Amino acid sequence: MAKLGLRADRAVGEGLREFARDILAEGKAAASGRDMSDASAVHGFRKAMKRWRAFLRLMTPIVGPDSEHLRISARDLARELAAARDAHAALDALADLAKVDGALSPRTLATLEARLKAVRTEAELVALAPAMRDRMRANIEEAGRAVTHWMLDATTFDQVADGLTVAYARARRLLPADWALADDETLHEIRARVVVQRYQMPLVQPLWPRYAKLWSGEAQRLRERLGTHQDITVLAALTASRQPLARWRTTLAPVIAARKSVHAVAASRIAGRLFADKPKAYRQKLLALWASGRAL
Repeated sequence: MAKLGLRADRAVGEGLREFARDILAEGKAAASGRDMSDASAVHGFRKAMKRWRAFLRLMTPIVGPDSEHLRISARDLARELAAARDAHAALDALADLAKVDGALSPRTLATLEARLKAVRTEAELVALAPAMRDRMRANIEEAGRAVTHWMLDATTFDQVADGLTVAYARARRLLPADWALADDETLHEIRARVVVQRYQMPLVQPLWPRYAKLWSGEAQRLRERLGTHQDITVLAALTASRQPLARWRTTLAPVIAARKSVHAVAASRIAGRLFADKPKAYRQKLLALWASGRAL
């Protein structure tokens, strides 16, 4: 990944096309990997599609409606794999709750884990039937053909900087004044915007590797905090009436609330650092990196 991205010594369009093909190669490997477990295939494909959709958000103003069509197609396919991902998320959330000493007994944890693994196995069998793998591969192949025909010769770095700044500003606008009062939906939306930033930023990493790596690292930490918060929200939904964990709702409710608060507070501190710059200053920084590279 470090070698990919935009460099001042070559055309912007060339770097964008290479970046796109790397993402699609990752998606193809997940969709076609016969030696992967279903869980690994789901995770790998969804990760590639997140990278792809983040990249396409940047590319839509550059290549037009074709990019938006590809993004929506990838989004819809990823949603069909959401049930398998949600079951895995609930297991991750349970592991997080287990960090609270004495909150849940070993027996309770073991029982809950067994229930969630059964839910995950069933979801994966549905999600990764042979027909679904065929659709995943077809989606990647369609995207690859589109990338080949993109007209990128006249693309400028200013256009890329504009797209990166739009994503940055959208995330920054969502930051709540009081994170303790932010609802689950708001925090989930912030996470989605941070994921876009996290996967777009490697495009400019060659221009100043240390800065881009630091920024991406902070974005990843924020994503993880908000991601764990979302995983716990998924777990909480499974404790509702007639859901697999309904009988443990009273037991889980207080520890769920406590852990969500911990992650929200930690996320607020990271976000304060990550989004300290106003969007205009952020864009100027990107342009300065490009200009510096061109001057060498």
